[in-house]
Order: sequence, then C-alpha cells, then structure tokens
Amino acid sequence: MREISVQELKEKLDKGEDLQLIDVREDFEFETSNIGGQHIPLGGILIEADKISHDKPVVVMCRSGKRSAAAIMQLEAQGYTNLSNLQGGILAWKAEIDPELNVY
Repeated sequence: MREISVQELKEKLDKGEDLQLIDVREDFEFETSNIGGQHIPLGGILIEADKISHDKPVVVMCRSGKRSAAAIMQLEAQGYTNLSNLQGGILAWKAEIDPELNVY
C-alpha cells in the first residue's frame, strides 16, 4: 500500500496538484475538523465508490491511518490502483502542519 506523509500532501495541495482527498471518518469527526477532503465514511466506501476517481491520484485519510488503510484495501479489491494512505491521518496533520486544528 502506498503511503504519503502530511508534508508531501501539504506540498501537493499548495502546488494545486490535481488530486482527490477522501476522508473516511464518521460524520461527527469530519464536522469537528477536516482539511477539505471529500467525506465518505468508511462504512459507505464501497457504496459510494463511484465518487472516487480512477484517473488521478487519490489520498485517503482518517484519524490515524488505520481506517483509511482498511478503505484502501476494500477499494483495491475493486480494481483501484491510484490510492495512497495519509500516514498518521488528521492527528499527524495537527502535529506537523496545523497545531491550531481542533481534533478530538
């Protein structure tokens, strides 16, 4: 499974690279804090897989990286080959990029 660090993701976002960011956390988690990704909770990832691009890089994130890894395994079983897991999730984003971010 490919992984991407929060620093690498920040650089890509700052450069305006064409990628899709998917946040697989639950509703209350996403409402508490997010970094602008598209919200598709893990439980609905296969139901809403048609919203996930096959044509550009996709970064999948959660709180710590475990649920996003599970989402990637499910999607790769459906033929996706363009996915990366955000190492450390939103907790790493807070620790390394945005210490003001409100996390739970």
